[in-house]
Amino acid sequence: MMIEYENLHSTNSPFFKEFSESFEQALNSGWFILGEGVQKFESEFSKFLGSKFTIGVNSGLDALTFSLKALNLPHNSEVIVPSNTYIATILSILQCHLIPVLVEPNISTYNIDPDKIEEKITSNTKAIIVVHLYGKSCDMDKIVNISNKYNLPIIEDCAQSHGAKFKKKLTGTFGTGAFSFYPTKNLGALGDGGAVVTDNEIFASAIKRLRNYGSDKKYYNEVIGYNSRLDDIQARFLSIKLKYLDKITSHKRKLAKLYHENLKSDFIKPIMHEDYFDVFHIYNIRHPKRDQLKEFLLKKEIKTEIHYPVSPHKQNALKYLFGSQNFPISTEIHNTTLSLPISFAHTEDEIYKVTETLNSF
Repeated sequence: MMIEYENLHSTNSPFFKEFSESFEQALNSGWFILGEGVQKFESEFSKFLGSKFTIGVNSGLDALTFSLKALNLPHNSEVIVPSNTYIATILSILQCHLIPVLVEPNISTYNIDPDKIEEKITSNTKAIIVVHLYGKSCDMDKIVNISNKYNLPIIEDCAQSHGAKFKKKLTGTFGTGAFSFYPTKNLGALGDGGAVVTDNEIFASAIKRLRNYGSDKKYYNEVIGYNSRLDDIQARFLSIKLKYLDKITSHKRKLAKLYHENLKSDFIKPIMHEDYFDVFHIYNIRHPKRDQLKEFLLKKEIKTEIHYPVSPHKQNALKYLFGSQNFPISTEIHNTTLSLPISFAHTEDEIYKVTETLNSF
């Protein structure tokens, strides 16, 4: 029987009864845009993170874009960003008429290398975007020190790090947190969704205006805004799943431990360290024969994914930006990484089977 990489029906089935009840409540309320469901989830997510404000938006990309727009940076300002991130992080910079400056990741953590940031800072650098990739926090002590030294605001791309911590502090609370609730995330909706998290009231008000046509009061528009509001029904679903996020995280961490303890040393596994509380949105390994390994597993009825097959600087859409620039660490990761099944729906027996099959490669 095929072991899927992710089966969203199976992942969400424990919540179907509560989803149905919540949907009925939304239907009967007759209020579907920025209603009670959104307000409730925003309050609950702020409480979960220990932050003052959560502003629900349409997607993780919009959360990043609005976080940048609220900074009111001059056009063509430079923004530091990791060279191996998903393209959405870079798109948010470009959509704000800013210039992405790529910094290589640490080959062991896959997150931006703090020791390589300062060499890329110029007088035109105005912000740093960090990406907590795969569910592991960046080394935030060093990054916060750099932020303070150069007076650079931090935006955290937390699309994959719901509940992840660095030294017991949650991601999304070091700077401005930008979250995605895409269905495959540990805290995933049944459609698109995102949120900006901040302790700054003025910043929060700016995000609220941007998401709603630039308006604080209906039909009165203060700035050029967007239509990017977290759907009320999706917010209700997220409130349900938020109650179970610790359980989801615990299950994924248990599966990751099985991989970590049983996979042979032929595979480069994620590093573990007491300073990092990893939530394993993705459990990735690296192998020099990644493509052959992926095909081998598929023939054995095990599906995997690649996050991500192409470095941002090699994407056709971005070649005009980076030209002949070379990012060998990013390229190495993209050429060798493979994501293994690790969803809330997977069982320990399935992970043992995946491990046994991998070890036979």
